[in-house]
Amino acid sequence: MLEVRGLKVAYGGINAVKGIDLDVKRGELVTLIGANGAGKTSTLKALTGLHKPISGHIYYNNNEITAQPPFRLVRQGIALVPEGRGVFARLTVEENIAMGAYSRVDREQIAADQDRVYALFPRLAERRRQLAGTLSGGEQQMLAIGRALMSRPQLLLLDEPSMGLAPLMVHKIFETIRAIAAEGVTLLLVEQNARLALEVCHRGYVMESGTITLADSATALLSNPQVRQAYLGE
Repeated sequence: MLEVRGLKVAYGGINAVKGIDLDVKRGELVTLIGANGAGKTSTLKALTGLHKPISGHIYYNNNEITAQPPFRLVRQGIALVPEGRGVFARLTVEENIAMGAYSRVDREQIAADQDRVYALFPRLAERRRQLAGTLSGGEQQMLAIGRALMSRPQLLLLDEPSMGLAPLMVHKIFETIRAIAAEGVTLLLVEQNARLALEVCHRGYVMESGTITLADSATALLSNPQVRQAYLGE
């Protein structure tokens, strides 16, 4: 579904991503792990059109999408849940969710999808008229995921969904990620909690200083001594 070849991303004179290759097959859950500053977020921004790569190619469903603007990628079925959630603080929960469907015109299906989001996150249903900026961090993360689902993505990219959340909320968010995957959505996950990410995903890539240094099944990476020492605290 997603093929990345020789992707390079730079900010000014700093090379954040240095020619990486990665693949995500339809129906897979794939994680990209690494230390802060490894280039993970820069990779997601390039994949979703938020930052133009300096070289390389990105293919989605066998079509090249390199440097296409974000709104076109959303219409093709790619959605991003950004690091830091990025909710519209001065809009209500309901208005934020509606914004996720801005590119759609099928009103009946939009209403059905709103109901689906509220079923997935009952807490959002309880707070649908509350301003998003007044929600807790976990509730904002739910809202960011719900908003992304309103575009009906085939490929969902999540950037650090557990960041800053209490353990109980992290568990809830990852339960939801599993539920979304079970519905057939393909996921690419960037996550600081490497153990949790590898326990949920099928495959993983390890990124260091802008390069991919390891790629294997999640099970193999969990048992890899290098990964265990560097990312699993062992």
